[in-house]
Amino acid sequence: MAVRNTADRGNFNPEVVLPYELRFEDFALAMQDVYDFFYDVNELLISKALIRFDDMLRPANMSGMLSDMLTASLAKHSRTLTQNAYFNGHPDLVLNGVYPHNSVKAGTEGIEIKTTRKKGGAVDTHGARDQWMCSFVYVVDGETEPTHNRAPMTFTEVYLGKVMEGIFGTILEVDSAPARRHSINSALRSCERTGCTVCREERGLRFPADYLLPTELRDD
Repeated sequence: MAVRNTADRGNFNPEVVLPYELRFEDFALAMQDVYDFFYDVNELLISKALIRFDDMLRPANMSGMLSDMLTASLAKHSRTLTQNAYFNGHPDLVLNGVYPHNSVKAGTEGIEIKTTRKKGGAVDTHGARDQWMCSFVYVVDGETEPTHNRAPMTFTEVYLGKVMEGIFGTILEVDSAPARRHSINSALRSCERTGCTVCREERGLRFPADYLLPTELRDD
């Protein structure tokens, strides 16, 4: 039998100041939308003696799907943000009405959404740019046996911060003509090196990223 996960509103860090009129409830509802989807799908799969959706997906596919789902849900619940209508444009969420038809290839007003299994929320991205970035960290139970007793996919950390181009480190150069013409997309970059999405309170790092979730949920 599938287990329905629940987003606990009491786990958010009240000290974090959210941009763009965002509310903690927006994040809780977005995560709950994902939890409900996984519950509905897994309930059907398990009833047919099939493996859980969590176990079907490869990690990269899971992260990509979660990013898309969270982007759509945050756009639905947010008061001021909407999905970027430009295919594969940045950021994923744009401030409503700032760009024509809410479509921009590379904008600055909005939030890029990422998901990862890496503790601390460090993520890779194509191109370094000044932007707000939100990183959701999640865990998948791949060990409990029998598999039908496994815990549901769970978000354990959420980070939100204003990141600047200078803190990104290049981890993979891409040699292609289009990339050279548009240098912002010419390399795979990571903000892991300088802690762009890693805000360790014990080290006093409060910028450029802030935790939305408190220490006891982060399993550092």
